[in-house]
Amino acid sequence: MSLSVGIVGLPNVGKSTLFNALMKREIAKVAQHPFTTVSPNKGIIAVPDGRLDALVNLFKKGVEVKPASIEFVDIAGLVKGAAQGEGLGNQFLSHIREVNLILHVLREFENSQAPHVMGRIDPVGDISTVDLELSLADFEVVNRALEERQKKVKGKTGVEKKQIQAEINVLTKIKKVLDRGKPTLVADLDEEETHLIKSFSLLTLKPTIYILNIDETHLPDKDYPRKKFADGIIIPVCIRLASDLYQMKEKERQEYLKEFKIKKTGLEQIIRMAYQTLGLITFYTVKGGEKISAWAVREGANALEAAGTIHTDFAKNFIKAEVIDWQKLIKAGSWQRAKEKGWVNLKGKDYLVKDGEVIEFKLLR
Repeated sequence: MSLSVGIVGLPNVGKSTLFNALMKREIAKVAQHPFTTVSPNKGIIAVPDGRLDALVNLFKKGVEVKPASIEFVDIAGLVKGAAQGEGLGNQFLSHIREVNLILHVLREFENSQAPHVMGRIDPVGDISTVDLELSLADFEVVNRALEERQKKVKGKTGVEKKQIQAEINVLTKIKKVLDRGKPTLVADLDEEETHLIKSFSLLTLKPTIYILNIDETHLPDKDYPRKKFADGIIIPVCIRLASDLYQMKEKERQEYLKEFKIKKTGLEQIIRMAYQTLGLITFYTVKGGEKISAWAVREGANALEAAGTIHTDFAKNFIKAEVIDWQKLIKAGSWQRAKEKGWVNLKGKDYLVKDGEVIEFKLLR
């Protein structure tokens, strides 16, 4: 699946540090001044998957493993006035339009050497600042498109007029929402309306996960985020700690986590939540006991679409699919024993793939 997650936020909130921690190596340049990131940094990150680990244990040592993955993009910091081109606003907004999900990093830590660009620590205020710029940018796009179509519809007849009028209707609906300072997400668009405006890549139609970059001292407080935010997906992470940990050796890292009673840094939760919010599920393939792969596919995809995820030839030459739940395969101990027990089911191209299934595709040769 060609889906990406954009890491956004105001300058000096920890975006690039988070990106490097997720990648477990330094790719993005980090400095204590705004706009260190100009061109977006991109990286492919494996999705943590205990089921894949369990499947690997069924086979001999040295088996090749390919986990499911997501692309993360570190995007330049936004400032007030970005929709009018302030700072790196135009670049920032164009790069956001290209991603499918937004990770909005919010700053909740003090650092006199890297002062907050707004002069205060206020995560809720930061959300308002960024959301306003995204809404203003979308309003401009929608308003311009609406004016173009209102001119274009004049003199048109039949199917063409009907198509343009449908676009006018949905754009008008979105404009009214944006005019109230609300995101396109609350416009309650149906599937057909969403399809009609897909080409505009509206910023406020993209799902958002908020990453609260906290100080290390707040890690033990599990209720900390709820003291600041009423709703929304909020993941508290001490990004500086996560960055320090990925640079440690495994033994040293485990000792540190144990000493300070830290169970998780939050990075795995970010990756898993991004995967879930993108509407992805995982299926597995086992190639002759030599290679085990995890594949990301949208929830609701059929067997033919799943085959195409591996390679277009798989979809073109699809005959049938042999399917088993991963837990049943582990219980059986091998694919052959699972077939002998009658646990492997034969499915056609319209079969809806379920999360956690192991599939062997039978192809026309």
